[in-house]
Amino acid sequence: MSRDPGSDPVVADVHLDLADRREGKVRVSYALGGDRRLFITTDRLSAFDRIVAVIPWKGQVLNQLSAWWFNTTRDIIDNHLLEVPDPRAMIVRSATPLPVEVVVRRAMTGSTTTSLWYQYSGGARQIYGYEFPDGLIKNSLLPELLITPTTKAPAGGHDEPLSTADVVDRGLVDAALWVRVSDAALALFTRGEQVAARAGLILADTKYEFGVDSEGQLLLIDEVHTPDSSRYWVRDTYLERLHAGEEPESLDKEPVRLALGALGYRGEGPVPDLGAEVVASTSQRYIDAYERLTGEVFSPDGRDIEDRLAAVLDPSGGPR
Repeated sequence: MSRDPGSDPVVADVHLDLADRREGKVRVSYALGGDRRLFITTDRLSAFDRIVAVIPWKGQVLNQLSAWWFNTTRDIIDNHLLEVPDPRAMIVRSATPLPVEVVVRRAMTGSTTTSLWYQYSGGARQIYGYEFPDGLIKNSLLPELLITPTTKAPAGGHDEPLSTADVVDRGLVDAALWVRVSDAALALFTRGEQVAARAGLILADTKYEFGVDSEGQLLLIDEVHTPDSSRYWVRDTYLERLHAGEEPESLDKEPVRLALGALGYRGEGPVPDLGAEVVASTSQRYIDAYERLTGEVFSPDGRDIEDRLAAVLDPSGGPR
């Protein structure tokens, strides 16, 4: 159902409910009626639960790459994507998100408070219900995939690490549904590893969000396997950097987190200026990830969908 991203977007046929506008960290969405929403992905980048930068072309990459993954993983689990009317937008089925985010991890890594390495390096050995031995190395690969759920914290809050037992015992997701979610997450990650390997990348970890539609069907929602939701390392340089104690070469937003950390920022107070070089290199990482994973050449589209939508609406919110 995806429209050619290079074609003119269908804005005149979109009937937005301007009163139902939701502002997320990286997306804006509008109700369309008929249990549908229009997602518009912005160029904003979030880290430490804050907007920390605007990255050129990020919104277009995230939207198109996520749509590509949605279309290529429907054999594993259905998702909320209905149509891609614009390079930066998708029309989706409305769904009620499950109250947990599911992160699948292949590596002992990460710089945020919910990451394995952050907790492990702080002395924890019982993390997400798993027991870890002493002596593990930062950014080393784990022998098996681990499912590590967290709560979905409100804006400005911090996610809480959970074990599988916590998810069920607290009544966040019932046991039967959690089995389906876990199976889908592992299958999605395995598919992600296969595609990443063909692209010369290592999928270190990724976050999945699931929801339930009005008919009770479990869906994959939000985004999937993008540089925002996944950590991609370049395979050719991985071992050399690991043995040298250096951070892996990556095609994701982790370099932004590390740059902010080097500036002493961990989510509190004013966000430091990242500088033009970090912004530009991050933009190129997003584009490189898209091209490697999809095998397609990225075609920048500089048109602004919200401006074009506004042009076909009158101030009362109805079509011109």
